[in-house]
Amino acid sequence: MEPDMRAIERDVTTLSDRYLPVALDFGLKVPGALALYMVGRWLIGIGVRALERVLTARNFDATLQRYIANILAVTLNIVLVVAILGYFGIETTSFAALLAGVGLAIGAAWSGLLGNFAAGAFLIIFRPYKVGDYVVAGDVEGTVAETGLFNTVITTPDHVQAIVGNGKISGEVIRNFSHLPHRRVDRTMQLAHGVDPLAVIAALKPRLAAIPNVLADPAPTIEILDFNELGTVLAVRPHCHTDHYWQVWFDTNRAIVETGRTLALPPPFAVQRENVYQHAAA
Repeated sequence: MEPDMRAIERDVTTLSDRYLPVALDFGLKVPGALALYMVGRWLIGIGVRALERVLTARNFDATLQRYIANILAVTLNIVLVVAILGYFGIETTSFAALLAGVGLAIGAAWSGLLGNFAAGAFLIIFRPYKVGDYVVAGDVEGTVAETGLFNTVITTPDHVQAIVGNGKISGEVIRNFSHLPHRRVDRTMQLAHGVDPLAVIAALKPRLAAIPNVLADPAPTIEILDFNELGTVLAVRPHCHTDHYWQVWFDTNRAIVETGRTLALPPPFAVQRENVYQHAAA
């Protein structure tokens, strides 16, 4: 049985009428899509470089600049891809909804990391501390070794590395001991009953001023702080730079002990009062 040539011709004509315009339209759009992609990439590059120049002029941290530029570049590239798909007549509403859903899922899964990232950005922008500062941040005390976008590395006084999430730091009080030029050391000296506090103050002041790294301005202060059951309490307060805080702390304690030994001060003890009751003989 010979094939029906007229039927074949009709099928070929039908296919060509149906798909040839689509193919021609697609073929004509490919150069336009390529041109759109090249121009879009060029404009994205200009925009990212302009943003980097603005951030540099405003003295933004280099790490933060890089992250912001990368986020902008990724966002604009996604917009460019969606625009090219729309240029070809592809429905992009579902695609955009899918991206939004994926972004929501990632955001929920990475909520902690994203919170640390946002907190790190603000810490880098507002700079409540810098590398080398002695701080209490996130309930950790020590010297700041590194400030990142997700966490801060602190070296504690006993030489242990502590890594604290920036979200925890930004949500609590930050105490920066290095921000001001000096720091006060607060010590006390307990005197026994009967000891003249003014004589002790006069003897301790020159010893306190002679401690290495104690500042002359503001001068060390020794004052009567309180009275208790043991006797008089003196407030002993020298000032020093944060780097010398613990050395001055220990030397102040030594000066207090040596002053008491030089003056032969008696050890403080509580005074006990006894009530004597006399009972009349029956």
